[in-house]
Amino acid sequence: MQTRNRSNLANQIEKLYRQGLTDYCMKPLVMVDANQDPVGLIQDDDAVIFCCKRGEREVQLTRSFIDPSFNEYKTRKFNHLDFITLTLYHEMFLKMPVEVAFPQSQVITDTIGDVIRQNGLRQLRIAESEKFAHVTFFLNGNNNRIFAGEDHIQIPSLKGVSFDHVPELRSEEVAGEVVKGMQNGGYAFIIVNFANGDIIGHFEDIEPKIKTAEAVDRQLGKVLSAAESAGYVTLITADHGILESALRPDGIPNLSHTTNPVPFIMVDPDKKNPAAVSLRPAGNLADVAPTALQIMGLPKPELMTGHSLLLDAYAVKAARKVLLIVLDGWGLGKLDRTNPIYLANTPVWDRLIAKCPVARLEASGKSVGLIEWKAGNSEAGHQTIGAGRTVLQDDARIKLAIKDGSFFKNIVFLSAFARAKERNGSLHLIALLSEKSSHGSIGYPIALLRLAKEQQLPKVWVHAIFDGRSTKVRSAVGFLEKLQNEMNTLGIGEIATGIGRGLALDRDGDYLKTKQAYDAMVFGMGIKVPSE
Repeated sequence: MQTRNRSNLANQIEKLYRQGLTDYCMKPLVMVDANQDPVGLIQDDDAVIFCCKRGEREVQLTRSFIDPSFNEYKTRKFNHLDFITLTLYHEMFLKMPVEVAFPQSQVITDTIGDVIRQNGLRQLRIAESEKFAHVTFFLNGNNNRIFAGEDHIQIPSLKGVSFDHVPELRSEEVAGEVVKGMQNGGYAFIIVNFANGDIIGHFEDIEPKIKTAEAVDRQLGKVLSAAESAGYVTLITADHGILESALRPDGIPNLSHTTNPVPFIMVDPDKKNPAAVSLRPAGNLADVAPTALQIMGLPKPELMTGHSLLLDAYAVKAARKVLLIVLDGWGLGKLDRTNPIYLANTPVWDRLIAKCPVARLEASGKSVGLIEWKAGNSEAGHQTIGAGRTVLQDDARIKLAIKDGSFFKNIVFLSAFARAKERNGSLHLIALLSEKSSHGSIGYPIALLRLAKEQQLPKVWVHAIFDGRSTKVRSAVGFLEKLQNEMNTLGIGEIATGIGRGLALDRDGDYLKTKQAYDAMVFGMGIKVPSE
């Protein structure tokens, strides 16, 4: 039956492809039996493992299962449901009935925000809601604390429209708030994230990517002009690459983050000759915070192992104000037709690259605490920028646990399995089918299926989330085939539901999207797909 499950589901997905749907926005699909009744629904006495590890995209769906005050939509009251997450998605969950398999291994202190607070200075964080967690939660070391003197401006991201149709997103409003902050706020430090590069970089067509680079360039010019008038030293960098690589070497559209280095550019309004400022030619994202602190005249904490990019010849005579611009997803790529930034009309960017001091920063792999070969991501990038040091990321921790076997001895998993068996319940794996995503890997549910087989669980259901961002275009069928082959080999596991990442993992407060995932997994609502 399992092989037929895969075939029926694959056929339905391919039919929806022909109707214009993509993996990211895939409608909920529900497997049903011969009587058209849904199979594998999440019920009392079951155990659920959310096989994702990042945080901001997983919060809404997690809340709907465990938050007693949740009222965004109708949910089922569970009396005996074990809910496990791979990592702690948000501090709010510390007070809720959820177990964390891999709790945070270290407390990240003395971040750039903390140092600014310690010195009694004010700071401002600005971003669209799609990326707001990155300039707050992740920049502050995976912590939701708000420091004294730390102000936030969150610009609501667009809703109800495909982002590639409006590649400028809310960049004009974001830039406007930056200008106001520099003119009126008295802030010693401002960080702003322009989300465009990452968000549009995940789409297929190259034209929106070119327009994205041009839109960001326009806003960059406005912000730099205001920074000069307000006396801010501007530092421009990125958290990872993607926009700079529109095509893979085989000519297929690239939708994934890259391992390319990212830029670091310094613009000092007091230096009429930009060439007079010298930077080390290379470094990594851990060097951003030490550089900013040196310009601000603040001491670098011992825990910050990054190094200032400023050469000794650059003397800071007095404390300066700093504007840090993060161009999300804006890497340094080839200067050819595969690079939308190169193809775009970007006079401001071209002038910066030609006349200002520039360094190349590593933003992937071990330099930001990831697996050696892995592309950078917004979480690791902003966390490394804020901490001023390399912090071991969850994907590296979990991969190491699988490799050394400790994953299969994790007491959180084993205890949940034992309780489910005792209650005659099923195990449910909510799993992102991807290999390069910062949110999850197909390797996690496969490892848990192996463990479930060892522990002799009678029934395991997989609720598949199709990626469509960190994978090749329309790759859901291939990942389902890989997963099904593993289940066939192990003799355990069946697909219960499938849905697109853009719905199941919404991070912008659009609970109507999250509801579709919950309703499929709990109530069996969605497109029916025969399991026989």
